[in-house]
Amino acid sequence: MIVFAPASRYAALETATVTVTQLDGTQREVRYARRRLLPPVEQHTTLVEHTVAAGERLDLLAARYLGDPTQFWRLCDATGALRPEELEVTGVVVVVAMPGTGG
Repeated sequence: MIVFAPASRYAALETATVTVTQLDGTQREVRYARRRLLPPVEQHTTLVEHTVAAGERLDLLAARYLGDPTQFWRLCDATGALRPEELEVTGVVVVVAMPGTGG
């Protein structure tokens, strides 16, 4: 079983197993987390939009708006960003939203 922190974006992912044959001919089982797909941005309900100022970090924005710096990934999901660094650019608008509750 793969274990992620309860607040992790991967916590609810289903796990899968594959059997691989190694170079010496023996087999071993490998467990992995299935792929996480980004939820559609239009399914989020926007609470606030924040325009990033010079030097602002996503973890600090998550702490300010969500009360937990490790939840930065929720800002990525709501904004449609695949990589957190995409949102740490001066002038970028970061969306703070409730996931999957509307349009």
